[in-house]
Amino acid sequence: MNKMTGLILRPRDRVFYATTAALSVGVGVINAFSSAHDAVRRGAAYDLAKPLTYEMTSILFIILLTPLLVATIRSIRSSSFAMRHAALAAAALVVFSAFHILGMVVLRKLLLWAGGGSYDFGLSWPTILYEFRKDVMTALLISTTLWLYDGYRATAHALAASEPGGGHAPAALWLRDGASRLRIVPADILWVSSAGNYVEYTMADGRQHLVRGTLSATETDLAPLGLVRIHRSKLANMARVTALSPLPSGDFGLTFDTGKTVQGSRRFRGAVAQVERTTPPPRMVAPAEKENSKVFN
Repeated sequence: MNKMTGLILRPRDRVFYATTAALSVGVGVINAFSSAHDAVRRGAAYDLAKPLTYEMTSILFIILLTPLLVATIRSIRSSSFAMRHAALAAAALVVFSAFHILGMVVLRKLLLWAGGGSYDFGLSWPTILYEFRKDVMTALLISTTLWLYDGYRATAHALAASEPGGGHAPAALWLRDGASRLRIVPADILWVSSAGNYVEYTMADGRQHLVRGTLSATETDLAPLGLVRIHRSKLANMARVTALSPLPSGDFGLTFDTGKTVQGSRRFRGAVAQVERTTPPPRMVAPAEKENSKVFN
């Protein structure tokens, strides 16, 4: 459950969902007016209610199914296996279209029945394929927008963290796993990696802390502190990186100020390259007095 929540609801995701909903409703209203005017041109009476009902019932289920697309795109982004990408995308498209068609048809029948009318979807393979084509385009539009949105946010976090004084990191983080609580200094984190249902913190002094959680949720919590995703299973503290070494495969290696190294994936080279062109901020040191703390599950 925590993993799914980390995929579909991250900080500021409400902006994405609200924007998607507003644009969808706007397009639906415009389409309804266009349909009503086209009907008049064909000699029919002007009737805005019916096309508006059809458009809004479709838009409603597109909005309700958007989290499915969000979870799929972020799952694909965190994986490096092409076959898994294709399988996830195909399954998501089929599920998205099936629930969209079923939901809007049922709702239209109920609404028109309540108003004393009836609705005939005209069930046939050509009709289903027609609706599926439209759903594919809708899903691609939403998914592409999300991909660019997440990429922009990741780059913005990396650039903000690379500017002197831009991290605004708390003096201490409290890692919590059940009843256990452990205090660490965020500047001492080198990298964080996923380990099944746990995440493992690798510290500058060589210690490693295993805490229950997901890498997606941890990425959201640590992004303001300058940790960026360098691999589907790793986050790195770019403030402590002293060298980036390209590898023949297209992947890269990061060297930290302690001499330790970690390998990143070419799929995440973009975020690292942004930081590579900037000067890392001075190492954060916990103040001796009046520290401000933050607790991570």
